[in-house]
Amino acid sequence: MTNEELGQWGEETACNLLASKGYKIEARNFRFNKNEIDIVLSKDAYFIIAEVKTRQTAEIGEPWKAVTRSKQRQIIKVANHYLQSNNIASHVRFDVVSIVHNQYHTKILHIEDAFCPIA
Repeated sequence: MTNEELGQWGEETACNLLASKGYKIEARNFRFNKNEIDIVLSKDAYFIIAEVKTRQTAEIGEPWKAVTRSKQRQIIKVANHYLQSNNIASHVRFDVVSIVHNQYHTKILHIEDAFCPIA
């Protein structure tokens, strides 16, 4: 499986997991300028922006650790554009879905409220 195929598989797996938890998928792969948010969801009174990180191994660290402060700032910028463009004024939460998938096992971790915008 190529890295691109693994990433697509990870996003599809994350969508299935989140849908099974009662989340409604509002958008996928929303782009603004050169940046992207993977999944936009809603549940209860929240809009959730989910970043999905998928790796074949955790040898160099868990996938969620790749969501650095710099990456968080990019996600927040795109999320702000999405929310303003769609006239959404509800509570927003940023989640990360971390997946390690290889021929031996699949490990999925859904981290709710993984980070928040700094004022």
